[in-house]
Amino acid sequence: MLKDFYTIQKLEKQDTGKYHCQILLNKEHQIFEGHFPGNPITPGVCMMQIIKDITEEILGEKLFMSKTYNVKFVALINPEVTPLLDLSIDISQSDENTWIVKNVTSFADTIALKLTNIYQKVCL
Repeated sequence: MLKDFYTIQKLEKQDTGKYHCQILLNKEHQIFEGHFPGNPITPGVCMMQIIKDITEEILGEKLFMSKTYNVKFVALINPEVTPLLDLSIDISQSDENTWIVKNVTSFADTIALKLTNIYQKVCL
């Protein structure tokens, strides 16, 4: 969905259900032309999509987000200044088709985003 917006530099399983992912934002992506010209800021909805994409890759399942809560955008992510992001992802399965995902996204020593999402398996 976010073609060429970011690349996964590293994706490591740390423990049961716990993952560390490092991504590199593409500061030249056209999204930043409009958000915002001369002062690019990574849109929060794009960060939420990245978390969903990475969760799908980890689980090998197609998912849709059924609920999000405790969403806290704590710092702006400027891809020209801090294109390298660390994502801590904690996944637990609540039933056969439902996963709870807790995320903390940071750069350097700064937390940029915290959230909890509930994903449902897409049944085709």
